[in-house]
Amino acid sequence: MTTSESAPQRAELDSAPWRKSSFSGDQGACVEAAPMQDGRIAVRNSNHPGAGTVFFTRTEMDAWLKGVKAGEFDDLGAQG
Repeated sequence: MTTSESAPQRAELDSAPWRKSSFSGDQGACVEAAPMQDGRIAVRNSNHPGAGTVFFTRTEMDAWLKGVKAGEFDDLGAQG
């Protein structure tokens, strides 16, 4: 994860192609992610986009996604 010191400009975040899971529904479960121009992945809460954005390298995001797919974080979800 990278620090805010290397964070992209607000304009890049505002125009980023943000995506969220189709499982988010209408109840506000809205974690979204977007690729940045420098190759990192930005993650934020779409209900509060100004509250902060976390940036991950593609390697970090790949490790996270593999863990999610393997069920390593199932206990953190609503059904956990």
